[in-house]
Amino acid sequence: MHVIGIVANCIVILLEAIGLSISITDRRWKILAYYTQISNIITLFSSVCLLALGPGEFTCGLRYLSTCMLTMTFLITLCVLVPMGGGFHKLMLSGNGLYHHTLCPVISVTSYIFWEQHNSVIILPVLITFVYGMTMICLNYLRKFDGPYPFFRVHKQSREATLMWIAVLVTIITLISRAIELIAK
Repeated sequence: MHVIGIVANCIVILLEAIGLSISITDRRWKILAYYTQISNIITLFSSVCLLALGPGEFTCGLRYLSTCMLTMTFLITLCVLVPMGGGFHKLMLSGNGLYHHTLCPVISVTSYIFWEQHNSVIILPVLITFVYGMTMICLNYLRKFDGPYPFFRVHKQSREATLMWIAVLVTIITLISRAIELIAK
């Protein structure tokens, strides 16, 4: 592995720890309801595995998964949640958003693409994202959880809107997964 990749993953681990400490303080166990937090926890784990175990098949596959999920986190935050009224400064430049929506995605994805070995399993990010989305839609439908994202609030939008969001989000993660596979070669 390239020395820049090692340094980048060390930085990612530090930034993930800072971001997670902010998130856990604010939300406690509810952090697991957020795709952002899940993608960043997977990234933390994948960076630790990469540094501890080296670039084996499992570790490289985990890094690919985290790269796809972080790219999804970054793009959905920037292109959907900010325009929906979340505010650029609030979501991208302050609190845990600075770490989990901006710094960790940019550094980790750049490291994976340019300085790490690759192992792409396109279906994995798509499947995990789909299972996460369907779980949150079910919890919202049963009124066990509200959100955490506007597109999961099934009682505040039409069935057609919910189906459209599912299709759009699955399409986006599929395109991201394929694009990262092609770019990283």
